This record gives sequence, structure tokens and C-alpha cells, in this order.
Amino acid sequence: MTAESAVVLPVLVMFAMALVWGLLVVAAQIQCVDAARTGARAAARQDPPDAVVELTRAAAPRGAKVTISREGDQVRVAVVAKPPALNGLPFEVREEAVAAAEDTVGEGR
Repeated sequence: MTAESAVVLPVLVMFAMALVWGLLVVAAQIQCVDAARTGARAAARQDPPDAVVELTRAAAPRGAKVTISREGDQVRVAVVAKPPALNGLPFEVREEAVAAAEDTVGEGR
């Protein structure tokens, strides 16, 4: 009985750690989605770039990198972050959101 426990217990611990790691990654991905969408809406309203970055970082995971760009009549906000408690791993989550700039919505009719 003891030998089986010595083999099974580490496997169960590793499985539990993998589940927790997966949940942290999914939570960070959801935060990045929300932050990118929030930033894209703010950028589409023509908010100042500093305000858009600040608003996006407030919704993103800690230490996230925010990139804002404009291509024609669309604004694009990208958020890249490392999941919390996984600083030693070279793993990042990335999300991007695109919105039509409000100064161009409805033009060309």
C-alpha cells in the first residue's frame, strides 16, 4: 500500500498543479480579451493615446504590454501578458481587438 501511495501521490500533485496552471492561463487570456476590447472602444472614441493605454492596462493582467495602432479607419489594440505565478516560464497570452474609428463611421453613404 505504501509503495503505491508513493507513486500515485506525486502524480496527483502534478495533475493538480497542471489544472491550476491551466486556470491561471485561461484567466489571464480572459483579462487580455476584456482589456483589448476596452482599449479598442476607447481608441475608437478618439480618446488620447495615453488615456487609452492607461485604461487598457487597468483591465489587463499586471505587467501587460499594450500596443495601439491605426490602419485607415480602424484602430487596433493588442495586449500581451504573462500569466501570474508563471514568471519563470516563457509563456505569454496575447489578444487583439479592432474597432472602427468613430470619425469615419457612417461616411461614404
